[in-house]
Formats: sequence, structure tokens, C-alpha cells
Amino acid sequence: MGRGNLRIYLGAAPGVGKTYAMLSEAHRRVERGTDVVVGFVEHHGRPRTEVMLHGLEQVPRREITYRESPFTEMDVDAILARRPAVALVDELAHTNVPGSRNTKRWQDVEELLQAGIDVVSTVNIQHLESLGDVVESITGVRQRETVPDEVVRRADQIELVDMSPQALRRRMAHGNIYQPDKVDAALSNYFRPGNLTALRELALLWTADRVDEYLRQYRTEHDVSRIWHARERIVVGLTGGPEGRTLIRRAARMAAKGSGSEILAVYIARSDGLTSASPKELAVQRTLVEDLGGTFHHVIGDDVPASLLEFARGVNATQIVLGSSRRKTWQYIFGPGVGATVARDSGPDLDVHIVTHDEVAKGRGLPVARGARLGRGRILAGWLVGVGIPTLLTLLLTQFIPADLGLANDMLLFLCATVAAALLGGLLPALASAAFGSLLLNYYFVEPLHQWTITDPKNIIAITIFVFVAVSVASVVDLAARRTHQAARLRAESEILSFLAGSVLRGETSLDALLERVRETFAMESVALLERASEVEPWTCVGSVVTGTGTQLLRPEDADVDMPVSDNLALALSGRVLPAEDRRVLAAFAAQAAVVLDRQRLVDRAEQARRLAEGNRIRTALLAAVSHDLRTPLAGIKAAVTSLRSDDVAWSPEDEAELLAGIEDGADRLDHLVGNLLDMSRLQTGTVTPLIREIDLDEVVPMALGGVPEGSVDLDIPESLPMVAVDPGLLERSVANIVENAVKYSPGGTPVLVSASALGERVEVRVADRGPGVPDSAKDRIFEPFQRYGDAPRGAGVGLGLAVARGFAEAMGGTLTAEDTPGGGMTMVLTLCAAAGRPPVRPDLPAQVTT
Repeated sequence: MGRGNLRIYLGAAPGVGKTYAMLSEAHRRVERGTDVVVGFVEHHGRPRTEVMLHGLEQVPRREITYRESPFTEMDVDAILARRPAVALVDELAHTNVPGSRNTKRWQDVEELLQAGIDVVSTVNIQHLESLGDVVESITGVRQRETVPDEVVRRADQIELVDMSPQALRRRMAHGNIYQPDKVDAALSNYFRPGNLTALRELALLWTADRVDEYLRQYRTEHDVSRIWHARERIVVGLTGGPEGRTLIRRAARMAAKGSGSEILAVYIARSDGLTSASPKELAVQRTLVEDLGGTFHHVIGDDVPASLLEFARGVNATQIVLGSSRRKTWQYIFGPGVGATVARDSGPDLDVHIVTHDEVAKGRGLPVARGARLGRGRILAGWLVGVGIPTLLTLLLTQFIPADLGLANDMLLFLCATVAAALLGGLLPALASAAFGSLLLNYYFVEPLHQWTITDPKNIIAITIFVFVAVSVASVVDLAARRTHQAARLRAESEILSFLAGSVLRGETSLDALLERVRETFAMESVALLERASEVEPWTCVGSVVTGTGTQLLRPEDADVDMPVSDNLALALSGRVLPAEDRRVLAAFAAQAAVVLDRQRLVDRAEQARRLAEGNRIRTALLAAVSHDLRTPLAGIKAAVTSLRSDDVAWSPEDEAELLAGIEDGADRLDHLVGNLLDMSRLQTGTVTPLIREIDLDEVVPMALGGVPEGSVDLDIPESLPMVAVDPGLLERSVANIVENAVKYSPGGTPVLVSASALGERVEVRVADRGPGVPDSAKDRIFEPFQRYGDAPRGAGVGLGLAVARGFAEAMGGTLTAEDTPGGGMTMVLTLCAAAGRPPVRPDLPAQVTT
């Protein structure tokens, strides 16, 4: 019995219609005669979805009692006994009620697939396990019900069900998703346009990656080496020269013409380390390509054209952008160049664009800085020239040019071969060419011919002079070539050191960026900066960069290269052993790493000092702010007490009651002010320690309304709300401050609305007023200490209420934000954590977005 096929409808957001699409597919299969049953489909009271269930066989659900409450789950045993061809199973990420056959519904689906039953299922993008943190950062909701990505990736078919945010919100407003009484809360929370747009992008990107995965798998299985133009990928070949910026911008314009095009800039560095490319210019080009939405890649390879083509084919690129050669005309005698070679070997499936620029034919500059070492290819070419050209000259002069050119001219021709060998291969091929040429001259061109003897003394002198001149010229040419390479190395070193010096002055380079530059410059696999407290303490890693093939370095002894910075600080590199001449630049990098590390620590200390200064500023502002607000109620209390104690005036009972009420009012204001000051002080010093326990909102919120006039607040706290995990005292103080602030700014006769609702694992308390409101630019500022919006009089307080409320909310793991009230005014949204361990909220609530 074979394994069944799994088809998944992936929803970009709740309510896009994936269950409806699954049921439509079921009806199509039934019409074709396929045996289809409904294993589990939840219509959530949506009429159109419920209608689609008509005409489909539904397997009865299994009833389970949990905590004295009845629940229904999919009956896996009944489906296995029924053995249909296709089973419909909704909500793949659903968590089964304890006591079920499996913990998760996707495990139920796995059993059906193992039994050979095809399954059609649904899941939303926010329920994928790998995206949990991303979705939480976007929506503020942590998804409790998740499904491993691998379960979805193993599906035989994945179909994306998508809808624009505007259309989905219209569907929500029309009541096609949730009941009318839950629409407003959903639209103002989870279904905000920004949330829906971000979820939609996540779904599209995840599906596109899955499509790429399918494509790569198919190409690998069928051994497809040709490039398929499924998506435009443009590779930009960089040399580190000034023309690179022109190439990147040209590639960006090409990519802008096609939707979904990618830009991949690649720099090919030789495996022997230091290059003549300017590190500063490469850093500028890396920043430019990243700003244009592309990616920068650093590839090691001695054969630049082959490495570039291998990279392009590996990423399934469709186009390569290269710059016109900077070579001068005479330099083409050494080869056709990278551009011509890539264009010749690219094949018909890879387009190569050669872009002109201002540096064309201005010279390639100094060669690649590889010290005094010549490449293996050049040495081999030097030997071929040193031996081949004298042989070819001998053949031409003896067989095809019968006229005698004279021994002097023959020697000059052979001397040219020796010079060419020195230019290409260095001293040893040139010496061999001189010796071999002298033997050929003696045998074929000096009397007596075809003998190794020389009868004329003049010819002996001529041959001796030829050998001496050839050796001298070869030595000079080889020395000049080595000096040129050494100059190129010094130039590259000076550019690197200049860049490091500039970064010190500008303070731009972070430690990770510096270590990455070390790795790229020396072609290493991993780089780490190690530190220890003392010689007897173990080493600790304070920064590292590791490639895919590298390993994390934990001790200098484990590295291929160890550069001590001080007794307790060392730079360790792994990948290859560096020659001695490279350690000078490495020492500069190590010193710079120490400087960057010290700078980072100084920045941290400066941040601590800034926080202390901020605390001093707040204390100064506190004294300035309360100098009037403390004295005002005190002055009223003192005046009332003085009047009552006066023997000159006979106060009536009504006057005495009024004076006593004034004293009580002033004392209440002082108590409230001092309480906020103490609370703010505790928050600033971090001494607020909430005592979290589970409690119902309707036990706390009414108690927080004691400080506002009766009738100024309308309370709407449903009894069905889950309990919250809070500190009751802190919660009461937060709600009291929020409500008092709302009543203060709400117009007379218009009560403030205090409501609460459940959204997933959160409970929101919303305090809405009809006051003047606050512009978006000031919404965050009103939560800062000693901030009062508008022309609030001094008697209105010192501006600590909302700051204290937010501080207490965050101390309890919640949030406090400000929103506009529809129709005018401001709404304070206090988000709290629902208590754990309660029965799961059923899907009829808008927060339980599992479909």
C-alpha cells in the first residue's frame, strides 16, 4: 500500500477563503467520481462555507470531555475504518484536546497518509513554526498552534490562497468572517492593513522559496545543467575597480524592468590572499548593491572566468554584467581577457552584457599582488617559451629561410626568446633558454656546422658574449618583474592600511565587519578575536566570523595563524598558513581589532553614563515640576486650616463643611501626586517587583474608578473574559491613572468608555474618550515623564500618570499604547497576558485566528 498524497491550501491570513477553496476542490472531485469524505471542517458560522458542506459525506466527530467541558475532535479511527480515497482535514496546525489519539492534528493527517488515504488540508502562514517569532513581532500575537515547516514542505502540492488587505478588510466589515459584534475589535487589532500586508508578503516569499526548492530538486534529479529563465537573476562581476559602481547601477536598471529580478554582485579573489583591489572601493560597492536590494558575494578562485561562470550557473542566473576591459591594446597579447572568455564560454542560456565605462582602455593598473611568487601557469609558459621558441627559430632559419642572416642576427633572435622567457617564467626558464640557445647556435650556425666544436676564436667570443648578455638580461628582467610584484603588494598593503587608518578616525567599522574583512582579505574560513582575563583563565571569544566550511575557534592553539595583540588578547585565523610577508598586514588588522573592541566598550560605558545623566535630568525636572504643584494644594490646606482656627469669625456649619472638603480635596491631590512621584522613582530605579497572580478583570477595574466622578465612566467588562496574570495593585494603579487622564480631557457630559476583550493569549482593556485627541507625532511622547499635552494648567498634574501606567504595564509583561478613537478622541489600549492553564478559547472568538 502506497503513501497517500497531501495537498495543502496555504492561507496568507485568516479569512482569505482557503477552507472554501478546499471544499470547492472536494466538489470537483466528487463530480469526477472520487470517494471524498469530510474528516474535519470548521465553518465558524460563515454561511457560504457552511453551504459548501452540503452534498459531502461527513465522518461523525469524536466527543471528548476535558475539565468537565465537552469538545469534538476528528475521529481518526472512523476515517481509517471508512477508508475513503480522499479526506478533507481543516486547520492542520490545530492542537487536539487532551485525551485525543494524537497531540496535534498534523499527526492525525500523517496516520491517514500512511494508510494510503489522500488528504486535502489547510493552514495559515502564521502557524508555520519557523515564522512564529516573525509573526509575533508583526502582530503582537504569539501563535500557540503551530505546525513544523517540514510537514508542510513535504506536501505533494501547495496552493497559495491570497487576497489583498483591502479586500479582506471589506469581507470582514461585511460580516463574512466574524460576527458583527466582533468585527471592530478584529479590524483594529489583528486585521490592521499593515499586519495583513506583512503576512501576505511572508506567504508569497515562503511559497516562492518552496517553488525554487521544487525547481532545484527537479533540475538535480533530471541532471539539468542548462539555465532555466524562471526568474531573472543578474550577476554583476566586480574587479574592485572604479567601474564597479557603473556596473551595479546598470544592473539595477535592468532588474527594475522585470518584476522579481535579483541582483547578485560577485567579486572573485585569488586563493593566495591579498589582491590589488581597493578594499575601500569594494566596501563602497558592497554598500551600493545592498542599498539597491541586491546581495554581495565573495568567491575564491584562481581562474576568474571559470569561477564566475560556475557561480552564475550555481545560482541559476540568467544574465551576467561585466565591464569593458581596462586593458591597453598591447596587453591583449597575453590573452583575450575575462569578458571575452566569459562571453565565449557562457553558452546560449546565459546572456553576457559588456558595459562601457570611463575606465575603458586606461590600463589595468598593477597586477595582482602575490608577492614575489609567480603563478604556476606563468612558470610553465616561461619554460615553453624558453625551449620552444629557440627550437622554432632553428627550424625556420635552417629549413625555410635559406639566406644566411649572419651569426649576429641569429644571436639577437635567440636573445629575444630568452627575454620573453624571463618575462613570463622568471630567472630559471631564462637561464635554461640561454643555455639551450647557445647549444643550438653552436650546432647549427657556427662553423663547422652540425658539430659541437668551434674553430674560429671570434665565434667562441661571440657565443660567450651571447650567454653573458642573455643571463644578464634575464636577471634584470626577472628582478624588475619581482620588484613590480613587490610594488603591487606594497600598494595593496598601503591601501588596506589607509582604509584601517580612516576607519579608526571615522569610527565606522564594527568588530564583526572588521573580522569579515580579515577573512576576505586573507581568504580564510574563520576568524576569531579571543580574550582572557589572565594567563591562568580560559580564552573566551569576543567576536568571530565563520563561513559554511569553517569551524568556531576557541583557543589560539587551534588556529592555523595566531597573531597576539597583547598578553590576554589574540587574533586567530583558520583556513591556511600565511606566509611571513602577510603577517605585517595581519598585525595591523589585529591592532585595529583591539581598538574597535576598546571603542565598543567605551560606547557601552558612555551609554551607562548617559543613563545616569538621564536619571539626574529627571530628578532635576522632578524638582522643577513639583515646586508649584506641591505648594498649590498645601497653600489651600493651610488657608482652610487657618480659617477654621480663627477666633474672629463665627463659621456656619455649611462654611465649615466647605472648608473641610477643601482640605480633604487638597490632601487627596497631594496623596495622588506623591504616589505618582514615588511610583516613577521606583520605575526609574528598577525596584518594581510585580507579584503576579491570576485574577478576573471585573475584580480590579471597578476599584480603579474610585477617583473619578460618578457617572463619568461607562464600564463594559464581559464575564466570559479569561483571567489575567497581573499584579492587582499595579494593575489598579495603571487603570486609575489612565481613566483619570481620559476623564480629565473628555468633554463634560460625555462618559469615558472602559471595555475589555480577549485576543488570543492577550486581554485588552480599552479606555476611549471623546476629547481633543493627540496627533500621531505626539503619541509616544505623552508616555514620557513630566509631559502634559497642550495647554494643560499646572493644577492638572505634573505629567506622570501615563508614564507610571506604562511602566507598571511593562513590568507585568503587558503594553500600553495610544490609538485614535473613531469619530474623535483617543483610546488607550492596555494589553495584558491571559492566565495560562485555562480551557482554550473556541474558534467563534475573533482572536482565535486558526483558520
